[in-house]
Amino acid sequence: MAKNNTTFDNVFRTMLEKMPELIVPVLNEIFGTNYPLDVPLEQLRNEHQTLNGEKITDSYFGIGKKGYHFECQSTGDSKMVIRMVEYDFAISIENVKKENGIFRMRFPHSAVIYLRGTRKKSLRMELIMPDGKIVRYQVPVLCVQKYTKDEIFQKKLLFLLPFYIMRYEKDKKKINKSETELHKLLEEYESILQHLDKILYDQGAIYGRLLELIKEISDYIFKKEESVKKGIGDIVGGKVLELQTDKALQKGKELGEKIGEIKGICETAQEFGGSKESLKKKLIEKFNLTEAEAQSHIDKYWKE
Repeated sequence: MAKNNTTFDNVFRTMLEKMPELIVPVLNEIFGTNYPLDVPLEQLRNEHQTLNGEKITDSYFGIGKKGYHFECQSTGDSKMVIRMVEYDFAISIENVKKENGIFRMRFPHSAVIYLRGTRKKSLRMELIMPDGKIVRYQVPVLCVQKYTKDEIFQKKLLFLLPFYIMRYEKDKKKINKSETELHKLLEEYESILQHLDKILYDQGAIYGRLLELIKEISDYIFKKEESVKKGIGDIVGGKVLELQTDKALQKGKELGEKIGEIKGICETAQEFGGSKESLKKKLIEKFNLTEAEAQSHIDKYWKE
């Protein structure tokens, strides 16, 4: 990804690092595989030595014995295929193995995710060997803007959702000035959140991160269109706040249960003639408390 597109780059990498399970349906969509969402996915090294020096790939990960290399591209680049073959060669040569007395290098399964445009289908290059044989190098392409909201949910391509707003980028000034167009856009994002509620609400960490990344891309795309930025921010930000509130309530509930258990242990120890020192030791070990915290609970619940 180009260096000036740090917002897209950061979102792409954050999802791969924090929510790697979301890339699995994308991988299935591109390569026609059928991996389950919980398939073990190993993050592999993204720094590789090339002719021009060290290059950092957007993502390189492994599933079983197969390596997968993804690049995220926000704009058209006629030389993208050259970069891809360079990255793949660097990855392959670092993982070369000797089998039956012969060195073998295996290229990873690679793909490019295009955030803008819908025309690209694949990237191709021909490698001509000294004996005249031609090796055809081909990389499949996934164009985010080809997928409707319904297709994204139907195929579980939630990884694409933060970038979904980019299809409205060309009309952003028009949307910002038209209440009708803005209302239609906000209704669509209300619908997106309703869908996410149904499938992710019990996965608070993933849900919350995904919403934050949706807002991050939206804020970037509409940084000068205040009406749109605020409208989407209110919808998505409100849901993030709701999730944080739920998390705080759950934490309070757990804390209340913990305090109740400590109180019961203190009262039981006193009732059956236990010592304060043995009680303190038990509280420290069971609840991972400091000595001062344990003593504070004893002072509060031990009736003199």
